Amino acid sequence: MPDHTPYQKKIIERYYDHRGDIMLTRLAEIVSDLFLADSEVKVKRLWSRAEAAMRALKVPETLIEHVVAQKKPELLAAHLRDWQSGKPPKR
Repeated sequence: MPDHTPYQKKIIERYYDHRGDIMLTRLAEIVSDLFLADSEVKVKRLWSRAEAAMRALKVPETLIEHVVAQKKPELLAAHLRDWQSGKPPKR
């Protein structure tokens, strides 16, 4: 497979430059979906996606474990609000 074109390289570069913002947006969508989820299967899948998104944001493992163990969307939403305002995840 040939190397990427310059255009493709710029797209890839911009994705990684804005990955944090993309993950925050994805996490916000997951929080909304958690509040609206109507089955246990959906809830389980959404928490799995939330865990993956928090890992991509480099949230400390202890905080990830705490939020996922609690299974409270409002707790995740509170942390997300802090992260969106620019506060780094607490260690």
